[in-house]
Amino acid sequence: MTVFMHVLTNNVLPMGVLIGLGIVLMRAFKLDIKTLSKLNFYLFSPALMFNLLYNQKLEVSLIGKVFLFLLLFMFAQYAIVEIVIRIRGYKASMRSAMKNSVLFYNSANYGIPLNQLAFGGLSHTLAVQIIVMVVQSLIPNTWGIYNVNAHKADMKQVWRTILSMPVIYVIPGALALRWLNVPVPDALQMPVTYLANAFFGTALITLGVQLGSMEWRIKRELAVDVSIAVVLRLAAGPLLAWGIISLWNIVGFMPLDKLTTAALIVSSAVPTSLSSVLLAVEFDNEKEFASQAVFLSTLLSILTITVVIFFLNIQIP
Repeated sequence: MTVFMHVLTNNVLPMGVLIGLGIVLMRAFKLDIKTLSKLNFYLFSPALMFNLLYNQKLEVSLIGKVFLFLLLFMFAQYAIVEIVIRIRGYKASMRSAMKNSVLFYNSANYGIPLNQLAFGGLSHTLAVQIIVMVVQSLIPNTWGIYNVNAHKADMKQVWRTILSMPVIYVIPGALALRWLNVPVPDALQMPVTYLANAFFGTALITLGVQLGSMEWRIKRELAVDVSIAVVLRLAAGPLLAWGIISLWNIVGFMPLDKLTTAALIVSSAVPTSLSSVLLAVEFDNEKEFASQAVFLSTLLSILTITVVIFFLNIQIP
């Protein structure tokens, strides 16, 4: 019960308040969702990524292990989603939206606070979550953009869009500055910190604005599709992560310790990423489905996350 109340009061309810504010603001003032989307893509998200990567020490061996896990995990998830898509017979736009809603999960503004709560602020598990966040930031800004545009734009335009995303330059830049011990002047670091701090609130308000702009009536067909996406994200995600790590440790190649294992499983159990909504809004691709998948998965995650943490029986040294 203590874990349940902590997750509820420290993660879900604060996010719910900000989403609610976005809904109210949209209903009152008819905000421009495209402007909010661009602010997230081009300012707040890159600033957050730079701040975390530049200020957090990451071990090379840990980076290798987490990257290998994520490669296996993403491949397995993609295979499962592809099977569902073929069974359901989705059109092109819905195929990309379903993939984004399952493959992109909220590793930043949900995953990081959850990691800190579940593991008592341990630097090792925070490092694991930051690596996950890096990958989950790169993929939506590269393959995610291709995925929502491939069926309706020429490849030159798709690549121009991908190369215009600042986060793909920020990540290697921040890592290089960190490893080379290059100091960032306060005149630059302070503005970056201000922008990074604005990411969480702005991203959640953007979700609320999108939810506030649509009719709150779900067609039966859409309800089924949203439910499928939520089940694949919240239930299949952590089960798949547990299965991959179990086989990994049986093989014995670069075995994962208990804390790293628990951090990866917890990270795989978070709800659908706001990036799927931002992509849907920015490129006009199944916006209603994307918003409802994020909203429902975030609401239900309070139960599923609690179950995952309970069964992991995390022991903090």
